[in-house]
Amino acid sequence: MFDLVRIISYNICMDIKQFLEIMNRGDYVVAGSEAHLVMHALSDEARKVTAELNNAYHTDEVIRSFFSKLIGKEVDKGFVLFPPFYTDCGKNITVGKNVFINEGCCFQDQGGITIGDNCLIGQQVVIATLNHDLCPDKRANMQPAPVLIGKNVWVGAHATILPGVTIGDNAVVAAGAVVTKDVPANTVVAGVPAKVIKTIE
Repeated sequence: MFDLVRIISYNICMDIKQFLEIMNRGDYVVAGSEAHLVMHALSDEARKVTAELNNAYHTDEVIRSFFSKLIGKEVDKGFVLFPPFYTDCGKNITVGKNVFINEGCCFQDQGGITIGDNCLIGQQVVIATLNHDLCPDKRANMQPAPVLIGKNVWVGAHATILPGVTIGDNAVVAAGAVVTKDVPANTVVAGVPAKVIKTIE
């Protein structure tokens, strides 16, 4: 688990638990604030772990160990990841049982990413949970919003899932789709922006 001592080295009083509470409430994050500085500290830690993960061959067991260290909790024995994998936080990712994540995925998880059991995440999928302020004078400020992916979801290669989206159980996100709003359970979505094109019987 990311330790408080490392955060203290950035002259920050906030601990990881407090940070995650702020992000999971969806509080507005002002650039230069303590929460923003914790983001930077966590990013440093994530880069160290992912550099080790991505730059050598590892068995599935070792990969699970790296990923568990990255997210701060043990993953299921059925979890499979094909590196490389990228994140600038890691500590707000939760994965269920028998999740598969293909190579080249980028998870921006400060706002929270939850992936349910038996999900398949295709190559180079991007999941984002932060928006910057539209006002140019406040552009560095951020608004977190979680991404929730239900059970048995298949996200195709090169799809992008934007902040605040919930994807229902058994849904399929087609390759290259940009998901800007919630996806109903048992549907297939495709396109930019993604729209329902099929119902799964």
